[in-house]
Amino acid sequence: MDGHMWPIHGLSKAKRILWGPEQNQLSWAYMKMLREESRCAKVYNVNPYVEVYQFEDNLYGLFNQNCDGMGDVWEYLIVGPEKAMLIDTAFGIGDIKGLCDELSGGKELIVVNTHIGPDHAFGNVRFDRVYCHELEYDSIKKRINPHAWDYMFDEDGKNIWLQFDKKDLPAYREYELIAVSNHHIFNLGEDYDVELIWMPGHAAGHSVFLDKKRRRLFAGDCVCSDVMGVGSGGRPGDEKGIYCTLEAYRNELKKLCERLEEFDYIFPGHFMVYLENHVMRSILVTLEDILKNPDDFTYKTEQIDKEGRRRIQYYKLVPGFSVISYNRERGVYMKSAEVVQ
Repeated sequence: MDGHMWPIHGLSKAKRILWGPEQNQLSWAYMKMLREESRCAKVYNVNPYVEVYQFEDNLYGLFNQNCDGMGDVWEYLIVGPEKAMLIDTAFGIGDIKGLCDELSGGKELIVVNTHIGPDHAFGNVRFDRVYCHELEYDSIKKRINPHAWDYMFDEDGKNIWLQFDKKDLPAYREYELIAVSNHHIFNLGEDYDVELIWMPGHAAGHSVFLDKKRRRLFAGDCVCSDVMGVGSGGRPGDEKGIYCTLEAYRNELKKLCERLEEFDYIFPGHFMVYLENHVMRSILVTLEDILKNPDDFTYKTEQIDKEGRRRIQYYKLVPGFSVISYNRERGVYMKSAEVVQ
């Protein structure tokens, strides 16, 4: 296998061909132990591409290998008294709906997106109805189209990053995408509520989901043990450049940190899970430090793009955890990379 990371031999039918960027070694060691040694890992015949981890009696982590060389991704299935909820839909490889039906016992399924990332939303077409925050609606509508999956293959039609059967890709079809506002409540039956909480920065309408009954937060990409990228820029929903920013993330995270007594554990969209809630305070302190002095970074990376321009990205360590990726020159706007002529 090409790329920086040694392969992990999990149970998934898919096999890694190529990696993109190198990933955090601690996260990689965690995933190796989980995928190769965990006794709770299981693959179901209905979808052999997804490794299923039953973390709690009503919570399943659905592990998908990433189809475009980035970090492998978690979907989460919560089974409530009357309904189930699927948080994110990955790339849609294999029969994800059939898998959810088997795990939930066929309960009515509520499907939600944290944000547009291909690894978080391309599987939407497997379902009739999906919910998202109102600021992410345009991004999802625009990005998911009949040619959305084309970039995973070379000019000869061969898989670039992950080996899987092309026939197991979802066929594009129209589905109902419903935009909801901040603090929308989804009820899974009786008193089992899950709250959507807007958490911009990584994407304009990025949202986390608070399982109020079982005290769990599903954090998407705003918390990650690898790299937390703030400010992707140029997306529908953030034409004025006010949502994909360090400031926007800091402001909403500050509000969430005032609610830490409502949840104990965090389940991010990538890598390590079961993070304790107080990591949110460490992220908040680091965001404040960057905003006060963006020149005080831990390290930086440089790349030369196709036009020969030097692109620089800056990283600030979150003590005891991960790093926040940002743009020093643009300050709070933090495009995916600054351009230096």
